[in-house]
Amino acid sequence: MPLNPIHQAVTQEHTRRHFLGQSALGLGGLVLQSLMGVPSQAAEPESADQHPLAAKPPHFAPKAKRVIYIHLVGSPPQHDLLDYKPALQKHDGDAAPAELFEGQRFAFIEGTPRLLASPYAFAPAGQNGLPVSELLPHFREIIDDVCLVRSMHTDQFNHAPAQLLLQTGSAVPGRPSMGSWLTYGLGSENRDLPGFIVLASGGAKPGGGPALWNSGFLPTIHSGVQCRSEGPAVLNLENPPGISRRTRRDSLDAIHALNEVEAEHFGDPETRSRIQQYEMAFRMQVSVPGVMSIDDETPGTLEQYGAVPGDATFANNCLLARKLAEADVRFIQLYDWGWDMHGIDTTTDLITALPKKCRETDRPIAALVKDLKQRGLLDDTLVVWSGEFGRTAMNEYRDGSRFLGRDHHPGAFTIWMAGGGVKPGLIYGRTDDFSHTIAENPVHVHDLQATILHLLGLDHERLTYRYQGRDFRLTDVHGHVVHDLIS
Repeated sequence: MPLNPIHQAVTQEHTRRHFLGQSALGLGGLVLQSLMGVPSQAAEPESADQHPLAAKPPHFAPKAKRVIYIHLVGSPPQHDLLDYKPALQKHDGDAAPAELFEGQRFAFIEGTPRLLASPYAFAPAGQNGLPVSELLPHFREIIDDVCLVRSMHTDQFNHAPAQLLLQTGSAVPGRPSMGSWLTYGLGSENRDLPGFIVLASGGAKPGGGPALWNSGFLPTIHSGVQCRSEGPAVLNLENPPGISRRTRRDSLDAIHALNEVEAEHFGDPETRSRIQQYEMAFRMQVSVPGVMSIDDETPGTLEQYGAVPGDATFANNCLLARKLAEADVRFIQLYDWGWDMHGIDTTTDLITALPKKCRETDRPIAALVKDLKQRGLLDDTLVVWSGEFGRTAMNEYRDGSRFLGRDHHPGAFTIWMAGGGVKPGLIYGRTDDFSHTIAENPVHVHDLQATILHLLGLDHERLTYRYQGRDFRLTDVHGHVVHDLIS
């Protein structure tokens, strides 16, 4: 809808942006040119009339097309799930060797801590005979599809910075998240849904907050969109009472025309990004209700996941993740809060809280991997399971607590991946007798990021964005692809 020239002139005379653009030597233009930067993407820049999330070619042939990243917020204790240590059973309750705590920085442990054996039994699983905790009976069913990495390490020992480092490559808020980098580099194959969708469960958000799925200095169209499995999937997406879809369309056309005037005048790429966000929201009014509902799933599928329509549960989110993968959403992020097992009380201890969290997640995670495999989606969908760091081999014993718990530990933790071009059945890396330090094949958080990008056909050193005079990337100036993990 073109603007009447008279209306255009009046509009410009009464906007703050026009005033700033015409004063102080073009303040708006100077600021935008110095701060917004010029992108350097995996493909040629798009023309103004092309959708900013249109699919782009990768740097090289990819193994995967999309990612489902399961982040257990607070970080599960590797000793009690997937990194069994017989030495802890032998020395349970003994004073920890000095090398485990001298010169070490812990969040809460003080004095001379005591070693803590896992209270749970382990038994070999799968063709590789990996010892798996009794808390993960369903994981045993998918172990041969999984690539297990027991030698992860990070630089951060507090939750929010460690989460930010894992998801954005920096412990300081403000950088684009992994999902934003992927949609920036590859676009999306579904024009009617965001390329990056976030689902959270467990009753709280991660400590890093929305900065974990923010686009940072990338155009805002690449930000993650948080959806809900209970109630409206996206808040404020529906038309207000009395506003028809036709009226909403006419309003968007008018807003579009006004924004085009500003975009042409100031050259701010964020203006067109805002236009596309309005358009995406309009299309989502039709597309989201179908893909974000599990009402149409068979009773057998609901039973497999342990999902119940209408509930705000991790099980429902896993089933929604499969539907979003089917819809070609590029990056699907699942956060599940409640894994911070300090042993302060029954809500954070290894005896009550850990089995509860495992019951809530083990079955739907196994169902997700099996469902993707059965539908032919696992080959090109990378599933990642991790926390933000590891836990200590010692009992935290905070303030004399009688509950069992483990403090934060950045030096060693376990993750696993499945599908998307990783080697199934591989056990990679090894920790010492107490899962305190890496003994073989260390993998840093930046290495994991570089490897994930590689699996999707992106060179982490070439996927950059110029901002404030510098080329930024997800892995900052670090990271190496771990080719041993790739099939």
